[in-house]
Amino acid sequence: MDKKTGVYICTGCSIGESLDVGGLSKVATKEGKAPVCKSHAFFCGAEGVAQIKSDIENEGVNTVVIAGCSSRVNYDVFDFGPSVILERVNLREQIIWCHPANDEDTQMMAEDALRMSLAKANHVQLPEAYQGEDMVKTILVVGGGLSGITAALEGAKAGYKTVLVEKSPVLGGWMNSLYKQAPQKSPYSAPEEVDIAERIKEVEAHPDVKIYVGAEIKEIAGAPGMFNVSISQNGDTLTERIGSVVLATGAVPYEATKLEKLGYGKYENVITAQQMEALAKKGKIVRPDGKEVQSIAFIQCAGSRDSEHLPYCSAVCCVESLKQATYLKEQNPEAAVYIFHKDIRTPGQYERLYQQVQKDGGIFVRGEIAGIKEDGGKNLIIEATDVLTGSGISTEGVDLVVLATGMVPTTAIGESFVAKAETEDGKEEEPVQAGDAPILKSNLLNLAYRQGPEMPTLKYGFADSHFICFPYETRRTGIYAAGSVRAPMDEVSSIEDATGAAMKAIQCIELSALGSAVHPRVGDLSFPDFAMSRCTQCKRCTVECPFGAINEDEKFNPLPNPTRCRRCGVCMGACPERIISFKNYSVPMIGNMIKAIDVPEEDEEKPRIVIFACENDAIPALDMAGINHLNYNAWVRVIPVRCLGSMSLVWIADTLSKGIDGILLLGCKHGDDYQCHFVKGSELAEIRLSKVAETLNRLDLESDRVRMEQVSIMDYDKIPAILDGFAERLEELGPNPYKGF
Repeated sequence: MDKKTGVYICTGCSIGESLDVGGLSKVATKEGKAPVCKSHAFFCGAEGVAQIKSDIENEGVNTVVIAGCSSRVNYDVFDFGPSVILERVNLREQIIWCHPANDEDTQMMAEDALRMSLAKANHVQLPEAYQGEDMVKTILVVGGGLSGITAALEGAKAGYKTVLVEKSPVLGGWMNSLYKQAPQKSPYSAPEEVDIAERIKEVEAHPDVKIYVGAEIKEIAGAPGMFNVSISQNGDTLTERIGSVVLATGAVPYEATKLEKLGYGKYENVITAQQMEALAKKGKIVRPDGKEVQSIAFIQCAGSRDSEHLPYCSAVCCVESLKQATYLKEQNPEAAVYIFHKDIRTPGQYERLYQQVQKDGGIFVRGEIAGIKEDGGKNLIIEATDVLTGSGISTEGVDLVVLATGMVPTTAIGESFVAKAETEDGKEEEPVQAGDAPILKSNLLNLAYRQGPEMPTLKYGFADSHFICFPYETRRTGIYAAGSVRAPMDEVSSIEDATGAAMKAIQCIELSALGSAVHPRVGDLSFPDFAMSRCTQCKRCTVECPFGAINEDEKFNPLPNPTRCRRCGVCMGACPERIISFKNYSVPMIGNMIKAIDVPEEDEEKPRIVIFACENDAIPALDMAGINHLNYNAWVRVIPVRCLGSMSLVWIADTLSKGIDGILLLGCKHGDDYQCHFVKGSELAEIRLSKVAETLNRLDLESDRVRMEQVSIMDYDKIPAILDGFAERLEELGPNPYKGF
């Protein structure tokens, strides 16, 4: 497109009082050659917006550069439609609010910020939304338990056709095995009748829900809006065209036979909570050997919160044991009930059930179980250590011991599988994916992805999700985890979780239909372009993509799936040939921004530092530092990047050859509880950067000139120390030897 650029310099919020606006205008008109340049005290007000709109409509301005506040504010005000390129220059939060007013360095900082934005605007092209073929808005729900039924119903009630697949012959899942359910309504002090049958009737009667029972997913191929799903049922294979997927396959009890110390499998009258439900369903609670139960002991955390078994809390065990304690008390109010626990966890309204069991005479013992023995009458003697006093405890023989076993997600059942890439000679090599979690052959989704047939999982095998910011999103775009397959949770939480996942599935198919990114760059219409004529089939883009957005064709060329793409740019940073770019984000675009920086001569003693800052956490942290008026070194020049994983090593070379003295990468934190919005982009950047150090040393450029720091948005108060500390190190190193060349 032929561009006509309008630069609009806001003088409000003390900008006009802190900077030489005339100097900024000169940069825009003389250096940037912008035909339109105006200033106003309140561009985000009605009059200021009207002025910009007038220039768009009457003067033909189609590229708008607004120099004022952060792009993280007033984004709705400065929305001029998809046909106008918009760039924001942050003069407020990152310059005048954290640097001295009317200072030479502050002015130079502002002018460079404007130069970089103009360079970016000159390079950006309007994105063209991707439109797939035969896109549909049908939701697939895998799993017909409480979470799956809820997700299917919520999707259908919102007006979307839903396909529900359950491997068992009937719907209901775990809830079918319950005698009663934990209380879900006032007064919350007693168990309730199980309501799963009513939910099943409702979902079966809904005209927009198609149900397959006794069925499994044979394969899911394609991408959001265009998934082709093969379903195996009764020896037949059926196909469905699907827009998005909710995984709600739940969890299974931990294998109690592994709990030898607790007597399961050794003593007949040691049973699991699941077996207790079956006993209660028979109408009278009797031991497996037929004796009526007069005393019972519940052992909490049986295999949970245990480094040798399940390290995590399984969330529902305490409440389930309290519920089951009422079963025996209803049968015999004089029965003895013991509950051995590490802690009793009854969040929310479940506290009322806990109080009721206490009133009914339940005896709570906070103790570590040492072992269980059996007497001559097959009664059970529990030996424990009281946590509070350290004294030993030994019960008289109780009739029955119930183990509250933890839950294991269905995604953790199966053989570990990690995708591998082949070298040119046909040999397999380990992928270079950073911190890649194992993909399990759990036979739930059978994805036709080069990264493997199932989803990556979190540390304990739960379906991967970014639980800090995106709790339902997995690393497979358009596939959302809900219920106990995502995290241990009770019935109420599962209902809420399934509803949220259904809403996300709807959001996904609507945004995919528009050609827009689903998350976290919601609304981004760009997607990667591949200059295939220069592709060397190195496979770095296919292997390093965190989301499985790129497959390979029969000739090992990258085969992108645009609706799977989250627009992070990791593939762009991975490509050594630089053949991958976006209309509004590319290696040359950032290169031009670097080249636009005015670097003073060595004798001026004004070093320069380029910060490549992640848009998701680092840029907000820098803004927060400004909002709190925290001062830091004015040598820095900030270039926002979509993700540090998109960083091309060419930018390092461009920056240093420009004579800039130091490079700081500010990215998200990563690890087991990763905060990187693109899962592993920050980690990949760190790996790439480690390979740069040796090259820099060979070129007589100290590797200390390039540094990476991990920050979250809440680390804003640490920003000054990070930047000033890096500046001090650069002073020790002296000027970049390439300065002036």
